[in-house]
Amino acid sequence: MLGIEAVDLARVQFAFTISFHIIFPAITIGLASYLAVLEGLWLKTQRDTYRHLYHFWSKIFAVNFAMGVVSGIVMAYQFGTHWSGFSAFAGSVTGPLLTYEVLTAFFLEAGFLGVMLFGWERVGRGLHFFATCMVALGTIVSMFWILSSNSWMQTPQGHEIVNGVVIPVDWMKIVFNPSFPYRLAHMALAAFLSTALFVAASAAWLLLKGKQSSEVHTMLSMALIMLAITAPLQAVVGDLHGLNTLKYQPAKIAAIEGHWDNSSGEPTPLILFGWPDMAREETRFKLEIPVLGSLLLQHSLTEQVPALKEFAPEDRPNSTIVFWSFRLMVGLGVLMILLAIVGNILRFKGRLYESRRFLICTLCMGPAGLVAILAGWFTTEVGRQPWVVYGLLRTADAASAHSAVHLGISLTVFVVVYLAVFGTGVMYVMHLVNKGPNESASPALGGPGHHRTPARPLSAANETLTTH
Repeated sequence: MLGIEAVDLARVQFAFTISFHIIFPAITIGLASYLAVLEGLWLKTQRDTYRHLYHFWSKIFAVNFAMGVVSGIVMAYQFGTHWSGFSAFAGSVTGPLLTYEVLTAFFLEAGFLGVMLFGWERVGRGLHFFATCMVALGTIVSMFWILSSNSWMQTPQGHEIVNGVVIPVDWMKIVFNPSFPYRLAHMALAAFLSTALFVAASAAWLLLKGKQSSEVHTMLSMALIMLAITAPLQAVVGDLHGLNTLKYQPAKIAAIEGHWDNSSGEPTPLILFGWPDMAREETRFKLEIPVLGSLLLQHSLTEQVPALKEFAPEDRPNSTIVFWSFRLMVGLGVLMILLAIVGNILRFKGRLYESRRFLICTLCMGPAGLVAILAGWFTTEVGRQPWVVYGLLRTADAASAHSAVHLGISLTVFVVVYLAVFGTGVMYVMHLVNKGPNESASPALGGPGHHRTPARPLSAANETLTTH
């Protein structure tokens, strides 16, 4: 189809669907913990500000959670339909890991989600807070298993290959494979950063509209505190993740750096900008700083970083893509740190909520966390190529034997349906954000001695049952 190979269309389709999917769990993970903090603060201080914010963000959480579940179901089907070679080769490892995710995380979330969303006036405060914490824990547990599965594909261990099929022999080694701790920490911080930026941008939008209230001030203030903690921490974890990748996937690091060869005896420079040309085997128009590559990646002034020409051409990732996706991720990370610094300086000076230029910058940075997640995901997944299970199974051998025409048609259908369904969902979330928190919400009830209504499917509509 238009000269594009079927395996490339399968990769594009998987990249498109997972790019849509990943943004919803990222916000869900961050919002779930945010809601637990808000409810905990309300229980401790009894300030209505926290209660109003809880109700406001719980609606947005519910929409995100639903879209995350729906978009995630498609991923499981694609493993069987488009990647049957991968399923046959590694299904004995990835299948159980995904099953553990359903049995632990999804059941935990599903079990307490109803109490969290509909039980505010129907159960005691302690039980409701426990349900909110369990939902937050469930999102973390879900991330644990997904990252474990993905990390095993990057740094596989704890298995044997018998008759061309992976046989698990040590589940502890499989789950806690060498890159797993770094990926888990990196993704968790990315989710909290994305949510903090989303919350901060929502508050900035409401303040720019003239909505000055304690709820909006608290939203922006808490988000900036979260940014100030997680953004610098993410830089440290990112550095450790890079060192781990250099140890286990040196070709990926060479591609990210656009680094083709080493001069004899000289340390490796850091290429800031340039255009990696895969055909000419060089990075054109490059701007580089001597020695800095060795210093950042080897923590040494003399030790060289492996270069792309040290690997066979058929084993090299696409340097052009990962070179720029990595720099986009890092550049946005630097902007996040600057935003946290400037915001907290303005808070110290008492000008945080009136600085129109800062609020506009905060609003513009709202999608930055999600864009950085997508850029990071493209870096790690494209950088793994041409392997789908690193060093064991090539991507071309993992794809199903579909024609390019069939994959082109299904890709077109996915694009149309996804834009319609999830585009509508995103617009609804933006509508909820635009309305802002309701400062006149009625006091919380529930628990012994308070009015209750029976829990039932229509509880979300806040209708009461009457008896005659």
